[in-house]
Amino acid sequence: MIVKGAKTFNRKIANILIIQLGDIGDVVWSTPTFKAVKDAYPQAKISVLLRDGFGSLLEANRLIDGLFEVKRYRGNIFQRARKQVTFIRGIRRERFDVVFDLRLDDRGAYLTFFSGAPIRISARHPTMVWRNRLFTHLVDPTVPEEKEHGAAEQSLRLVKAFGIVSSDTKPRLWIKDGTIARVRRILDREGISEIERWISLNPFSRWSYKEWGYDNWGKIVDWIWVKYKIPTVIVGSSVEREKADHIKRMCSGRVFNLTGKTTLDELVGLLSLSYFHMGVDSAAPHIAAAVGTPTITIYGPTNWREWSPQGDIHSVITPSDYSCAPCYQKGCDGKGRSRCLEELKVEKVSKAIENFIDDTTKHLKQLEKRESSV
Repeated sequence: MIVKGAKTFNRKIANILIIQLGDIGDVVWSTPTFKAVKDAYPQAKISVLLRDGFGSLLEANRLIDGLFEVKRYRGNIFQRARKQVTFIRGIRRERFDVVFDLRLDDRGAYLTFFSGAPIRISARHPTMVWRNRLFTHLVDPTVPEEKEHGAAEQSLRLVKAFGIVSSDTKPRLWIKDGTIARVRRILDREGISEIERWISLNPFSRWSYKEWGYDNWGKIVDWIWVKYKIPTVIVGSSVEREKADHIKRMCSGRVFNLTGKTTLDELVGLLSLSYFHMGVDSAAPHIAAAVGTPTITIYGPTNWREWSPQGDIHSVITPSDYSCAPCYQKGCDGKGRSRCLEELKVEKVSKAIENFIDDTTKHLKQLEKRESSV
């Protein structure tokens, strides 16, 4: 069934599952959709199914009643199959009335189908006909010419087809009780706790074609220290620690390496304490923006118009000398490297950050003035 125009369900809805098996940024950008569904069905139980390890992003969200994580089971094929069946049985026992699958992959489609929900909704896949048959309702995936809400619009369009609308399209993350205290202990061990303000940096991405040169970042870190006397805290996963050490070694200014030293929910808390966040297109700027921290992000082949954080306190740096950007490709000629980023000058980035710091300082002073007058 292809849904055209807003529809409503003709049965009582008490239990809803939303499947989001994308990356961390996808989860963050889906938070407006979670809120929209809860606002439309305040008496219903709202659960979210995510990839393994991502649940801590949403544990403090009071609008979400249940979290499920799809794990990668170990063992032989029979052991993995048995664990998968046990997981699916657990989902079926919830007796969901409605399941929304927010992505177009096959795993979410199978889980939606095996959930046993009488109403199973996703966007129509343009070529995978077999996948479409696993759902009871399909929404035409046509994208409007004008982007109203950035990446949040992707999942909001899906629920909007069923009369679920929201004017609140800003992604938000909440921080669990006790997380900030743990983060402050980490900062204390690293000698950062006494510093009045510091900048977080994530120069890493799962995809090398999104990255800017590490040597360039070293120059930026030193420039910020010389000009503003603000230290930099590098964040990332444990597999990126050696790369972060490389950046730190080349810097003469004050820089700290916290890669691999925080859990995901601690990273959320850490970024909430940052003066501002800078880096490349990765999960970190989305998390930072969702906890209210200003961000400045370098974008190359990916679409900053759709994926960059929204609002006056956020900014992007783009390779304006290249008319082909954004090209949506995985590097030039599919080779995993982007010339538009390789040739992005340090001087252009430092000037953009200088303007950003000036604007951010003015914004924060205005915000503090408004808060003090309340």
